[in-house]
Formats: sequence, structure tokens, C-alpha cells
Amino acid sequence: MNIHDVQQVFLKVHEDDRGYLYEVLHGSDDYVTQFGQVYMVGDRIPYVTRAYHKHHELHDWFCIVNGAAKFVLVDDREDSPTYRQFDILTGSSKTPSTVVVPPGVYHGWMSLAPETMLCSTASHEYNAEKPDETRVPPTHFDDLIGSNPWQIFAK
Repeated sequence: MNIHDVQQVFLKVHEDDRGYLYEVLHGSDDYVTQFGQVYMVGDRIPYVTRAYHKHHELHDWFCIVNGAAKFVLVDDREDSPTYRQFDILTGSSKTPSTVVVPPGVYHGWMSLAPETMLCSTASHEYNAEKPDETRVPPTHFDDLIGSNPWQIFAK
């Protein structure tokens, strides 16, 4: 990973003749600060982009539970050793992982398959009257990253 405190933790899948199980997050994981809420986001079609925003206090933990997605992250923490660096990660239900996003890191994601579903766990409950977020458009970091990070490269 290029960004300090951003992680992609690959999850152990337990499988038998009945099916499979994997654990997404534990309160005892060293990257879990506190628990606020869990919510699901689904995209019916591929290439839906949801970007960018950052939180000031909230930690996010993302897991793709169906389909696949690309995550783009940019460190906006002035006191971070990786300030203004970026990461581009992919996640899928075929290789489950938890993407760890600390406060101050802009993040967004794009579905790469039909019926992609993201499970999002947040350290704080969402407050509609006082959202803990700053939003910028999906093209905001194109100059920093050097190209359109949402481009799909087909072979």
C-alpha cells in the first residue's frame, strides 16, 4: 500500500460441502477503532462510480460481497508521511478482503461487474444533519494520479 494506515486485509474463507463462510471484521482487529453502523450499497450495472469523499473522524471498512470493484484512495492528511499519495485497489467476492480507510483519506469506488454489492462498516453512525464528510468530484485527483483512475484497461 502507498498510503499510511490504508490496508487491504485478505480474508480466510472456510468452505465445506454446505457452502462457505468468511468473517469480515472483528472488534479485536488492530485496525478497528470503534463500531457505529453497517450498511450495504449495491450497483445494478458495472462502471457506476461513487467518488470522492473523506471523513474527518470516521473510519471505514469495505468488503465486496458480490461482484467486483475498484477503489481509488488519496491521502489528504497533511501530517501523514504519505500526504498526497494515492492507492488503487481491487476487491471481489472471489477473493474477499476488507479495505481499511482511516479518516482524512479521500476514497471512492467503482463497480466492475453487474450486481456488485459492497458491505460498509463505519466507526460512527451517519448523522444526516451534520455529515462527517467532505466531497469532491470524481475527476478531482486526475492531475495528481496522472490519468483517469476510473479508466478500465482491457487486454
